[in-house]
Amino acid sequence: MKYLVAGLGNIGPDYDGTRHNIGFEVLDALCEANEIKFESARYGDLAKYKFKGRTFFLLKPSTFMNLSGNAVRYWLTKEKIADENLLVITDDIALPFGKLRMRKKGSHGGHNGLRHIEEVLGTPVYTRIRFGVGKDFPKGQQVHYVLGKWTEEQKASIERPVKKAIDMIKGFATIGVDRTMNQYN
Repeated sequence: MKYLVAGLGNIGPDYDGTRHNIGFEVLDALCEANEIKFESARYGDLAKYKFKGRTFFLLKPSTFMNLSGNAVRYWLTKEKIADENLLVITDDIALPFGKLRMRKKGSHGGHNGLRHIEEVLGTPVYTRIRFGVGKDFPKGQQVHYVLGKWTEEQKASIERPVKKAIDMIKGFATIGVDRTMNQYN
């Protein structure tokens, strides 16, 4: 079985360590823990991870957040991966910092990366992990907040939810979405 796991974020050093790049951070941690390297590929950086007979294509799109659907569609098509085997990891300001929520479908909730994936795929039915980044920002400052760097306190406590997200990725492919949601949500 093949799976596509797309961690959303923006490319370039200006965006490293920002809340909006948590999808990249989760995939980087998974690769680091398994001594896997990303390679530049079409529409992003790609790594292959094998776990319990499953093959995961880990994708960090280079299309910038608002055009993530182009990269997702390309790799689903190229690798002949069914939509139900797509998992997207993204930031969410509606969730408290470090809180994770997996869903099989849903709205984009105003998130431009999810909005574009939904538009390109023509459906909101794909699994996603929303990683809570909190909403400690003044009204009208949402963009500055998500494109801002983690606070020192957040940096110190991010490792545990990142590891949990990695466990959720593995669960998605091994025990299924429903059991993973019941176990981790």
